[in-house]
Amino acid sequence: MPASEPRTLAVVGAAGGVGATRLSVEAAALVAAAGHDAIVLDANYATQGLSTYVDARLDPDSTALAIDPELAVDDAAYPLDTPGDGTLTLAPSHAPFGRVADANAAEAAERFSERIGEAADSYDYVFADTPPVVTNPAVAAVTSTDQLALVTHSDERGRDALARERGRLADVGVDSDPIVVANRASDDALADAAVTAPEADLGPERDAPAVTPTEPDDYTRAVASLVEHAFAIDDLVPETSAGFLAGLRRRLD
Repeated sequence: MPASEPRTLAVVGAAGGVGATRLSVEAAALVAAAGHDAIVLDANYATQGLSTYVDARLDPDSTALAIDPELAVDDAAYPLDTPGDGTLTLAPSHAPFGRVADANAAEAAERFSERIGEAADSYDYVFADTPPVVTNPAVAAVTSTDQLALVTHSDERGRDALARERGRLADVGVDSDPIVVANRASDDALADAAVTAPEADLGPERDAPAVTPTEPDDYTRAVASLVEHAFAIDDLVPETSAGFLAGLRRRLD
């Protein structure tokens, strides 16, 4: 693919609990299902939510990547099963407080920036699961990736958080127009949103990606829209398929 095409995306939670981690995993899973190699790097050391997707001993983890220059990205990369010909790999954080503090230092954040570039050399697409832009790793993520997605809710709290994050991005010199995602939204109430994603129907396996490219529902289509806004990838889900939920509604009618 041409070098000018964007291949790295920081998925930034405008506030805690808006679902940026799951959207990062879902988007990477959909890319992998389409036959590409995708990795999610964890810059959210405080919540360490990405670690819940991996059933393995996480040693080393993404904080170690930021601290130890001798490690390679693949040393802290753990594969996740996904349908399709591509691969889905996660590099979660799972560390005690002391190592988290070290990984939040300015020098470690600079190394995290380098890890994003290193990952882009080995994978087709790189996602950075990023907290609100108040930490050094978050700043590193938003200033080192090709594209940004701001994830928020469509209520008043979500709108306030979105405005706050836009200001923080300006403060750190990021002047690109981010992709705004209204997550877990029941309508299009957030005017700034390029993508409106409903609540995901996760089923019994809550730690597995919910996207289903061959029988997509509204959530899968929203994730596909995020990917298509970020990267030069389309046709992630069949345009002619109404999706499982729409088909179910027709049968009930």
